[in-house]
Amino acid sequence: MNNLSFALENGLTKKEFKLIVDKLKRIPNKNEIGVIAAMWSEHCSYKSSKIHLKKLPTKGKCVIQGPGENAGVIDIGDNQCLVFKIESHNHPSFIEPYQGAATGVGGILRDIFTMGARPIALMNSLRFGNSKNKDTKRVLNGVVRGIAGYGNCMGIPTVGGEIYFDDCYNGNPLVNAFAIGIARKNKIFKGLADGPGNPVFYLGAKTGKDGVKGAIMASDIFESAEDLDRPTVQIGDPFKEKLLLEACLEMFKLKGIVGIQDMGAAGLTSSASEMASRSNNGIILDLDKIPKRDSSITPYEMLLSESQERMLLVLDNKNNQKIKKIFKKWGLESNKIGEVIKKSSFIVKSNKKVVVDIPVSILTDDCPLYDRKIKKPKKLVGISRLTDNDISKIEFNSPALLKKLLGNENICSREWVYNQFDYMVGTNTLTRPGSDSATIRIKGTKKSVALTTNCNSNYCQLNPSLGASIAVAESTRNIISSGGKPLAITNCLNFGNPEKPEIMWQFAETIDGLSKAARTFKTPVVSGNVSLYNETYNEAIKPTPTISMVGIVEDHKLIRRQWFNKEGDKIILVGKIKNDFGGSEVIKYLELKKNIIEPPRLNLDGHLKVNNFIYKIIRKFNTSSIHDISEGGLLVALSKSCFNPEGTIGARISLKSVGLKNELKLFAESQGCYLVSAPSSDAKKIQTFGTKNNIDVKIIGEVGGESLVLENSFNIKINKLIKIWKRGFPN
Repeated sequence: MNNLSFALENGLTKKEFKLIVDKLKRIPNKNEIGVIAAMWSEHCSYKSSKIHLKKLPTKGKCVIQGPGENAGVIDIGDNQCLVFKIESHNHPSFIEPYQGAATGVGGILRDIFTMGARPIALMNSLRFGNSKNKDTKRVLNGVVRGIAGYGNCMGIPTVGGEIYFDDCYNGNPLVNAFAIGIARKNKIFKGLADGPGNPVFYLGAKTGKDGVKGAIMASDIFESAEDLDRPTVQIGDPFKEKLLLEACLEMFKLKGIVGIQDMGAAGLTSSASEMASRSNNGIILDLDKIPKRDSSITPYEMLLSESQERMLLVLDNKNNQKIKKIFKKWGLESNKIGEVIKKSSFIVKSNKKVVVDIPVSILTDDCPLYDRKIKKPKKLVGISRLTDNDISKIEFNSPALLKKLLGNENICSREWVYNQFDYMVGTNTLTRPGSDSATIRIKGTKKSVALTTNCNSNYCQLNPSLGASIAVAESTRNIISSGGKPLAITNCLNFGNPEKPEIMWQFAETIDGLSKAARTFKTPVVSGNVSLYNETYNEAIKPTPTISMVGIVEDHKLIRRQWFNKEGDKIILVGKIKNDFGGSEVIKYLELKKNIIEPPRLNLDGHLKVNNFIYKIIRKFNTSSIHDISEGGLLVALSKSCFNPEGTIGARISLKSVGLKNELKLFAESQGCYLVSAPSSDAKKIQTFGTKNNIDVKIIGEVGGESLVLENSFNIKINKLIKIWKRGFPN
């Protein structure tokens, strides 16, 4: 095979190969082709998305470190900071669901503790195909077991997330893993290779042949079963990673650590070249000094291996022996494999011969950037919205519709999943999975962290800009409902083939909507990941820009959960219910002659105003529970508020009190709406406070009894509803 053919096999184009030859002024050897191809892959280079990502707001009062490092960092006071990020592991999780998901968790955890932070929680955002497909069950079972297997063994609670099913994910599930850690502000470590002459150390597990070309595979499309290349999937060992975590945190107490980076996508190549690039230096590595699992492994395989639980460290010469002592204690490798050099080159030796010698810039800054063509897809056929007149003509049965929605695959209880996760390990979980946000105690303080993950791809398919804004808005509602203040975002942008103008239009529109919402809510994007080529047999996934948001609750006593808990409390609706049915779950059960092509309306400034109102009433008045309204609308939110894990409780409302003439609107997915329960005297004060602040606040009913009652319409026992809701997922 000649070098051009080898380049094409590694994912480079003819034009890119010519560009490499022009830059090097020679033909690269096969090892050089391999490392360049990996670093120029979409997964590592962001060559199709970078031009758009520059539009995202990344700075703010609390931001210590934005995009460009292993993870984002925000200030939470008291010399403490939060370190967090979300990343995709989509393709590997389809090929080998257990290991794909497990190593996704392992990789995101290393991104956190490599910066000096101890991980305190995990979340995930999962998308699977048709729930009735046999292969969906294979993938789902493997993914859930993989996440549980790795997180539980690490002793880090998995506290929240989301799961959706849709036919568009049949051949391309999404597994987006989030992790957050806590560190001291003055103890943050970055991926730097400063100081020519400083030694470069290899830390952790031995290098094997697993995950070779993983970054290249993640930037490819599955066209047939032959594309499912299992050796490209990494194999994880959570017990080894636990040792690596503790060894690194012990090492961080030493002086003289210059920089450290996880060996993630593209393994040794990406960590070494990126560290050198950030410091405007070069790096020289000797592959003979790297610990190996397989003596037959080639230089090409070593450079592109994505074996797990490995780090690259640069430090000054003073601490060499101390490092070895720490890692020996934890049963891990710590070998000096090279040094930082002044010449900005990436040089690799094997068997005393140079096998790679190229400028660092060719792997990082000189990667081609593409301004892909953008074309708006042909308009969907249908109507923008349902009118009151349209709604009055639709035949439906409220109790039957409510039961269908509670058993719906995208609304029913996720207990089957999160009960496989140890979400209480560490004893810091204050709000268990199932409420709007997870909350995690920060030991030694009154503060807690609020965490949530959101994206509705149905909305994004209809209107990518609006759908992305809604994902941010819902995330703020989740944090606010839990008593927190939204602070910052990490995102995972999952799309199809960027070479298709319609897909790039979706991406550009998404960035626009995400940016507008992030600026309005003052929640900058501090880290994230772009996952493209999520396409199988020429069918792209729906645009899925997953938003993970982090907030802070300044005092534990301010934490609120979504469940009603006091007989006699008044139920308050904050916000207006409108004819918002586009992309909704209820639409699946209605007979409509035309599609509705507009997702729910969103007034960002109005939404912010309602958010601020909820934030204030938690601090001014006595509130028992707060829950935001999202998929399924008011009636589903009301039902879920009755499903208190500590003891179910009923509720009674009236259509007249809600201010609606048609019961179908109880299923509308209107944005910026909350359900609040509070004692009668406080409920009236909240209503008066709402009038004073020009916020729509209505007392719509009362908590109590054993049934969900809509006056003059239906009376259903809560026990019947919760059985439908809980059985939905296993069914």
